[in-house]
Amino acid sequence: MTDLRHHIISERVSKHVVLIRIDRAEKRNALHSSMVIELGRIIEALEADDDVRAAVITGAPDVFAAGADIKEMLELGPAGTSNNPERVKAWRRIENFSKPIIAAVNGIAFGAGSELALTCDFIIAGRNARFGQPEVKIGGMAGDGGTQRLPRKIGSNVASYMLMTGDPIDVERAYMLGLVVEICDVDKTVARAIEIAETIALRAPIAVRYTKACIRTAVGATLENGIAYERDSIWRNSMTNDKIEGMKAFVEKRNPVFTGT
Repeated sequence: MTDLRHHIISERVSKHVVLIRIDRAEKRNALHSSMVIELGRIIEALEADDDVRAAVITGAPDVFAAGADIKEMLELGPAGTSNNPERVKAWRRIENFSKPIIAAVNGIAFGAGSELALTCDFIIAGRNARFGQPEVKIGGMAGDGGTQRLPRKIGSNVASYMLMTGDPIDVERAYMLGLVVEICDVDKTVARAIEIAETIALRAPIAVRYTKACIRTAVGATLENGIAYERDSIWRNSMTNDKIEGMKAFVEKRNPVFTGT
């Protein structure tokens, strides 16, 4: 498997806070499976480090993450991407991280990038931020938990609109919907997220972790079953002609021609 782990960088920014950065500018921070797996590995290490009390994940000033790696999906299909056991395990590690994790989002968070932000406890966003699940535009569907997490974050009506049209929302609407908790100038987004993480790190760490567990239980008791259903649907959709046509059209930079087969 292509190894792009070096595009995920982590650093201790203060005694109890770690910053994780997606750094694949040439591909607009598209999340290759090896990058997702590396994120899971880092989260697992942070889970075991008692000195770490909170984490922040971010991208670049103009893009958080543009989505999954479409070329990888076209080459390997769902068995090698969305249903890759190591990738699934990594998403589960991120989802089950017991400590607070904040997304600092500037620019676009589309597809898997949006889904990564949704796994975080809350989002601090720059004024240029946009959120979207555009998978249906190329014959696909949200495959890393988007169909389950987005309705839980913003309600089923707007989530349905976003997931079914593929059209994004801007940061102002995301704030109105509660998806984003604070809007910052782009050059201050990461610093503000770190500042909040450091505030949380001052609180009683066991109480914070129990609080996170209680919140997760309250809003996502059936999330695991929903994610399993989503992955099965991804598999079924991958066998359609439209899915292959959509990805080929994306790579060939043309409009797809869907036939409903």
